[in-house]
Amino acid sequence: MNSTTTLASAPRAHACRLEGPIRAAIGIAARIPDSLICLLGRFSIAAIFWKSGQTKVQGFAIDIVSGEFQLGLPRLSDSVVALFRDEYKLPLVPPEIAAPLAAFAEHLFPLLILIGLATRFSAAALLAMTATIQLLVYPDAWPTHGVWAAVLLFLVAKGPGVLSIDHLIARRHARTER
Repeated sequence: MNSTTTLASAPRAHACRLEGPIRAAIGIAARIPDSLICLLGRFSIAAIFWKSGQTKVQGFAIDIVSGEFQLGLPRLSDSVVALFRDEYKLPLVPPEIAAPLAAFAEHLFPLLILIGLATRFSAAALLAMTATIQLLVYPDAWPTHGVWAAVLLFLVAKGPGVLSIDHLIARRHARTER
């Protein structure tokens, strides 16, 4: 055997030894349930939009991570309309309308996604909001918005998973149709 044959066959032999463990790792990863991914995605994306919504209101605060709970009547923060007018500068929608709509949407849709009710619709609504933010407000933030879009698209495509009200409704509806 010459040195060229030995050198050329060494990488193939090494690759063959790695093939089994790589296939095993892929097999393990393939068994991760979509419902687990959906639950993690729902919790994470809901937290992002909820926290943003919380910056737009006063008198009502719920943050389970920090332990902040203020259960009062929510009202728009004093600076939010100015934020929409001076920084966000959305075309077509006046800041006096956009600010309360955004604050409402950033509370309603994350809550629905979190409990898994109207999940696909809510994810699509937040996906539209994400696209608006990306295209009209912060175009340089595409890495962050791309991650949000990926999670939201997964929820639109796959639904909320088995740990959701949507799943319970679908199961009950399927039983009544039989």
